[in-house]
Amino acid sequence: MALLQVDNIRKIYGKEEVLKGISFSLDKGEVLAIIGSSGGGKTTLLRCLNQLVTPDAGTIMVNDTVIYDAETAGNLSESQLRQNRLHFGLVFQQFNLFPQYNVLRNLTLAAELLEAERIKKNGGSREEKRLAFTEIERQALALLDRVGLADKKDAYPCELSGGQQQRVAIARALILNPDILCFDEPTSALDPELTGEVLKVIEGLKSSDSTMIVVTHEMEFARRVATKVIFVADGVIEEMGTPEEVFEHPKSEKLQHFLNKDVEFKK
Repeated sequence: MALLQVDNIRKIYGKEEVLKGISFSLDKGEVLAIIGSSGGGKTTLLRCLNQLVTPDAGTIMVNDTVIYDAETAGNLSESQLRQNRLHFGLVFQQFNLFPQYNVLRNLTLAAELLEAERIKKNGGSREEKRLAFTEIERQALALLDRVGLADKKDAYPCELSGGQQQRVAIARALILNPDILCFDEPTSALDPELTGEVLKVIEGLKSSDSTMIVVTHEMEFARRVATKVIFVADGVIEEMGTPEEVFEHPKSEKLQHFLNKDVEFKK
């Protein structure tokens, strides 16, 4: 059974159809790399999955449960929408850390708000809330250690390098325990010397229990880490397969041209 099933996702902005019927599935433990030229629909697809952008058609299923159906989307309450988004953790290009909070608070804030809402709804006690918040802080510290930033817990975003900020953003996404962790060009805002540290952290997250979708322009990273690669062009999946199939034996002219341009750019 697929962890994620995406069927016929379409998105229209004005007169432009940005996504023209995207369908794919992803099993638990897989790493999907989405590649393609700028403007092809990669980021829009990722935002549709997270429901930060509302698809105009199609369905999204997680763990065999429909979390989005364009035909009934108007009936979703704000609470249901927030719950659906929790299936996905999203790491943005620009980090999006809260500048007024230190690193530890950036990690714990959303988790504490969600836990406080749950406890209030269930009539929990003040002691239950205290214990829950203590556990959230423990998890946050463990995640900071995992991304190599345990010594930066009291630092503020302005005191961190771009690579460190992005690693904090990764830890912040992980603390909510999403089914699928999504990255939208996670190194595009970084200097070349900082790119490697972020890619190393992402690669270190790969495991049988971790499912990831990475929109990336780092072809060697995609080749090395992904279990499945999708090439998106002009709003459709032009080609899909294993890294070997996509990078070593591209079938479509568009993919061949894209890969040749990448090689020429790096010369």
